[in-house]
Amino acid sequence: MLFVEYPKCTTCQKAKKFLDDHGAVYEDRHIKEQNPTADELRAWWKKSGLPLKKFFNTSGLQYKALGLKDKLPAMTEEEQLELLATDGMLVKRPVLVGENFVLVGFRAEQWEEALKKL
Repeated sequence: MLFVEYPKCTTCQKAKKFLDDHGAVYEDRHIKEQNPTADELRAWWKKSGLPLKKFFNTSGLQYKALGLKDKLPAMTEEEQLELLATDGMLVKRPVLVGENFVLVGFRAEQWEEALKKL
């Protein structure tokens, strides 16, 4: 599995502890140092089954500074993916990418279900 996080994020820290406590094997990736590409984001989005908007960190400073709440509805999906790929801080985190799933944000119950299927 791939665990994409921002280490200073408390939710990411909780998710990482959860994975460690459950003995999960994963590759750790710092989202600011290794920003996801548009191709990665596209693949994750399709695998997740979530609306693309769920991949945006709507409480982040960048999201607010760019006025994305008003701009996103007018953007194409391709434009949104390209924008997400420009700055890891725009991406909601943590992201957990498994063979058959992609989880965005941390909800223990949801993550537990995904780990049971491994």
